Amino acid sequence: MLKQDEEKFPIEQTFSDHSVGAIEETSKGGWSNFIDSFKPLPQIEVDPNLSDIEKANILSAKSPLQRSLKSRHIQMISIGGAIGTGLFVGSGSALSSGGPASLLIAYFITGIMIFCTVHALGELAVTFPVSGSFNQYNSRFVSPSWGFAMAWNYVMQWIVTLPLELVAASITIKFWNSKINSAAWVSIFYVLIVGINFFGVKGYGEAEFIFSLIKVIAVVGFIILSVILVSGGGPSHEVIGARYWHDPGPFHSGFKGLCTVFVTAAFSFSGTELCGLTAAETENPRKTLPRATKQVFWRITLFYLVSLTMVGFLVGYNDDRLLGSSSVDIASSPFVIAIRDNGIKVLPTIMNVVILVAVLSVGNSAVFASSRTIASLAQQGFGPKWFGYIDRAGRPLVGVGITLLVGLLCFLAASSKQDEVFTWLMALSGLSSIFTWGSICFCHIRFRRALAVKGRGTDELPFTSGAGIWGSYFGTLLNSLVLVSQFWIALFPVGEPPNAKVFFEAYLTVPVVIFLYLFHVIWKRKQFVLFFRAKDIDVDTGRRETDIEVLKAEIAEEKAYIKSRSIFFRFYKFWC
Repeated sequence: MLKQDEEKFPIEQTFSDHSVGAIEETSKGGWSNFIDSFKPLPQIEVDPNLSDIEKANILSAKSPLQRSLKSRHIQMISIGGAIGTGLFVGSGSALSSGGPASLLIAYFITGIMIFCTVHALGELAVTFPVSGSFNQYNSRFVSPSWGFAMAWNYVMQWIVTLPLELVAASITIKFWNSKINSAAWVSIFYVLIVGINFFGVKGYGEAEFIFSLIKVIAVVGFIILSVILVSGGGPSHEVIGARYWHDPGPFHSGFKGLCTVFVTAAFSFSGTELCGLTAAETENPRKTLPRATKQVFWRITLFYLVSLTMVGFLVGYNDDRLLGSSSVDIASSPFVIAIRDNGIKVLPTIMNVVILVAVLSVGNSAVFASSRTIASLAQQGFGPKWFGYIDRAGRPLVGVGITLLVGLLCFLAASSKQDEVFTWLMALSGLSSIFTWGSICFCHIRFRRALAVKGRGTDELPFTSGAGIWGSYFGTLLNSLVLVSQFWIALFPVGEPPNAKVFFEAYLTVPVVIFLYLFHVIWKRKQFVLFFRAKDIDVDTGRRETDIEVLKAEIAEEKAYIKSRSIFFRFYKFWC
């Protein structure tokens, strides 16, 4: 099926386990090598008699993206990658609209949903570490039309995030200097993001390692400081305790207020799935991805539930500063408010530096996620072939270029229409994460069903979901309920009469996804499939370990070794 000039570009060289796409350059100088790195890798030719899905599976499995992400990159990205403006800033509007109890309930339920989703994704990504990852799973395990809708939905989610985060970074700077035009700061941050992604996946990995480390230290430091302040260890030595849970109270706007918090919670957890998207660019996904998957439990518990519990103790939901109209209004960050209110002078500045780092981190992740997804669109036949241009350094250049081109919208920061433009950009991607997570859980259900129908079991899987198949059913149900609750909130907003503009600002993602699905159905009407039958699903293409019997023996040996160790070791291996 695969045809290639093996004398010039041997498959073992072009698709090596450690440096996919690396081509030996011995006779040229450094500058020539640099220029040549932008040339395309030789294209894989696939048997034209294969179906579109079979072609996509092969191309995704043999994608020439570099496998440069090491274990330390994956671990730190999994721990701190999702800590961003959603937690540091967005939690302020969530606290204001729902109260501290609603904040914890919504984030706890969303956390359970994320736990189930990431474990399902971990099982799939370790088994099939393919280019495009979960976007490719949709067209593989569900249907091409659903895969088309979800892939373009994911592109929209991240491609509009870059300009939003660049503007957020410029607004953060106003904490120190409000006289310099925002466009100047936007230009600086834009060039920084371009520079990071110029170095490909290695640049992304190193930048995220540093960004995530800073964010993790900041959140842990805030939690320790909060415990001291609540207990009366602040400058005023006043015991705060549960004061704000009594006055103004734990809830605001009742059940409807609780429902409004779910979108903010989803936005806060956006990016949790990125460890799955890195599967094709990881040196050893079988070793690194399971650890990254397991650590999601600690990330949810420590960085979200504990820190937001402390925020609820330190800031009341009726604080006017929480009511910032912009999701990037740094003054509305409850983390900054909590520190300021307790008379600590230097730390608000430090926290704003951390928020700036978080903003740039999300912008960096936006380029990574959208560029890889754009490349996978070409491999799946969902976009022009030139979308899939990958150079000899393993960079999806066209995907990066398109993302950075859309990122130029950030210069609207200097426009008087900035708020209106960005409101609608955010509306495009508002519920995208809910669709992505629900689809991941459903793909896991379909994969397990396909294995069962073919008479095969989980004993051949290098890693199995800690939440199991029922966790994926639960995750699918929770995501569906969130969509239903948000429809109610969009149609009947809190404290306002029904309004078409408000509805589409909150729910625009849903009609866009329906449009994308129907567009593909009409485009491919002769090949339309509602969903694949389990017996027809391919459960082998894309595996790095192709000898199933050898893999089973290795897995059985590993399980026997863990079982032979102490209960403490077994506990550690299950959760870490």
